[in-house]
Parts: sequence; structure tokens; C-alpha cells
Amino acid sequence: MSSASEGPILGSSVSLLTQVPRFATLLTDDGVPVEAVYEPCTAGSGTSPGAAPGARAEAAADIPAIVVAHGFTGSVDRPAVRRAAQVFSQRAAVITFSFRGHGRSGGRSTVGDREVLDLAAAVGWARALGHARVVTVGFSMGGSVALRHGALYTDPSSQRSPGCGPGGSGASDASDRVPERERRTAKHPGAHFGAQAADTVAAACDAYADAVVSVSAPARWYYRGTAPMRRLHWVVTRPSGRLVGRYGFRTRIATEEWDPVPLSPVAAVPLIAPAPLLLVHGDRDPYFPLDHPRMLAEAAGEGGAELWLERGMGHAENAADDALLARIAAWATGAPRA
Repeated sequence: MSSASEGPILGSSVSLLTQVPRFATLLTDDGVPVEAVYEPCTAGSGTSPGAAPGARAEAAADIPAIVVAHGFTGSVDRPAVRRAAQVFSQRAAVITFSFRGHGRSGGRSTVGDREVLDLAAAVGWARALGHARVVTVGFSMGGSVALRHGALYTDPSSQRSPGCGPGGSGASDASDRVPERERRTAKHPGAHFGAQAADTVAAACDAYADAVVSVSAPARWYYRGTAPMRRLHWVVTRPSGRLVGRYGFRTRIATEEWDPVPLSPVAAVPLIAPAPLLLVHGDRDPYFPLDHPRMLAEAAGEGGAELWLERGMGHAENAADDALLARIAAWATGAPRA
């Protein structure tokens, strides 16, 4: 679980590509408000704040964006999330956000189910700001969400998403790639997103990631093989545990069980290709032992994922040091790696 909060963030309204963060409240496709922060790349865009809009848009298109998906009980103002954003911003623009039920976002946490809509809203915001390349980096619960998001939201120019392209009907190829229960994202928008199906389809076509990074993610749901995961299940499933989550960790947890059960991480991984996938896991992770990343890598198939097993690393964003975060940023932005 995440460490204590740094405190509140001050809001502001600024132009894209200035060196001042931009704050927003995003609305997910099922109507949940999600707090988000945009931070420009600190490496310098070569475009001044007073430049013409066309020049700013062109500069944004040339700069990759990294969207950070935090772990359970995290939020945009957690120290580890802010540190990750600071390191990533040396190579890319960065969007951080609080999942539903976390921080100042609305709704209640579904611990990895509908959070895929939160991530899609953040990715869509990055595209709306003009970034042509968007990479998702998820930690723990956010890592599992990033994997499922990568399977469900695909590049409309690829053969995996014929419905989003010119002349397409708007329906994804989910019937070929994912079980019936996950077709909520395209086939049954009223059940998951509200009534505006056309807006939902347009948003889904823009909300894909060009590459996916998953750090400290589980391979399968309902894992209770370690003491930290047994404690987490108590927090999520018991009334007294949810009280601890709400008042101890500032996390509001939904009381309903998953129905239907979302696509598992190990089932999502093979559906991400041809988008590049990086799996990162520590060999001292107290939540998920090494069989989890190895299972994910095996499911991706030959050449489907790159696996980094980090010696001495614990769990998720709290355990990722600056050097590792810099390596992840280099991979995400396509920079040469040592």
C-alpha cells in the first residue's frame, strides 16, 4: 500500500507546453470525475508559450506523453507518484491522475475493474493535448489496469481495430479478441458508459496506448498467496476493512463484487501486440512472487514482451528508484538503451 499523502495540490490554468503543471477534472465514459495533472517535458520543447497555436500543436505532437497509473491506495499527490512524474518528465510530458475512489476523484474503487475507464480518459486527454505517442506506465493495480487497457483499447490504424478506421462501424474487434464480458467497451455502451454511444466510440478510438509498461502487476485475480495480499483482500472484502481503507488510506472501496469478472492480466497480455510491452518486477516483491511476471511474459509469447527482473526491488512505485524510473522512461520514449 502507498505511503502517506504529501498534501493538497494547488490548481491553475495554463497553456500547453509551458513549464507549469495543468490541472483538470476528467469525466470517464461512465460519468466518474477523475482528477488529473499534466506536466510538460522539462527537456525543453523549443516552443515558447507565446508561439502560434499551430507551432505549439506541432511541438506537442513531437513530444511523447507518459500516463502514470498508480497502485491501490495511491493518488496524484503521493510522494512516490510525484517522484515518478518528475523523473519521467525529463524525457516526456507526463499525466498523473487518481483512480476512482482515490484522492479527489469521484466514485468508488473497483480494485482494477472499471479503473480501465479512468486510464482511458487520461490517455484520451493526452491525445487531445496533441501528443501523437502516448505510453501507459502502471504500478501494481495500475499495472494490471494498463495491461487490460492495452488489450481493450487498440490503435485504430492497426488491423486489430477495424471499426475505428475510415468507414468503420465503431465496434471494435472484441468478438475476436476478448470474452463476451469485456464487450461492454463497444457492444453495450449503455450498460457501462451511459447513453451516448457515438461519443463513447470516438473516445475509445483515441484512448489507445502506443506502448505499455506494467510494473509489479499480478498475473491473476484473487491471489492470496502472500501475507500482504491476504491483508489487502481483508481491506477490500470486509466492512471493517473498507473502513480502514476509507479513513486510514483515503480510499473509498465499492461494496459490490465483480460481475462479470474482468479480463485477467494473463489473458490480456497476448492481446496487446503489436504494441510494445515492458514487464518490470522486483525479486523482493512481498505481494507478488516471480511466478507472476514470468507467467505474464510467457503468455505474451515469443517477442511479445520484454521482462526486467530487478534485483533487490520490492513492490511498485514505492520501491522503484530514480535509476529504474529513468530506464523505464528511456524505454517508453524509444531512446537507445544501454
